[in-house]
Amino acid sequence: MSHLSRAVGQTADAAEDHTKELVEALGRRGWGVATAESLTGGTIATVLAAAPSSGDWLRGGVVAYSPEVKFGLLEVPRGSVVTQECARTMAESTARLLGADLCVAVTGVGGPDPDEGEPAGTVWFAVRSPSGVRTQKARFEGSPPEVIVATTQRAIALLREAAQG
Repeated sequence: MSHLSRAVGQTADAAEDHTKELVEALGRRGWGVATAESLTGGTIATVLAAAPSSGDWLRGGVVAYSPEVKFGLLEVPRGSVVTQECARTMAESTARLLGADLCVAVTGVGGPDPDEGEPAGTVWFAVRSPSGVRTQKARFEGSPPEVIVATTQRAIALLREAAQG
């Protein structure tokens, strides 16, 4: 089993409780969800797509791994992409492009080496909901697959918190 397959399986298992609560809250609100992902490469959307009734609420995702995709498609201002501003813009642009009420964005340094002056495991999160955008910075220890797992788990927890109100 590859590192990625193992990471996605671990993430889905660990996020199951958060995902269940997220689905219940989305059902009450009638919201659509989207993801804007960089270092996770689509893992968050993959885990959400495996959730019950995802066809009713998952709008889609944008994997903006390359800075040029962030700058072009998602209209992130040129410069460093491991920033609060980058995460915020990714969430806002993706929500608009995909017609989502709720969108989580992640950008950061998966590792194993530092990038843009930030240590490996540094991640910026942004969650856009009808009440605005909330951002958060985190630092996770471990190998790149472990950082992907931790980032995905936190992203789903943040979506759940926003959906619950």
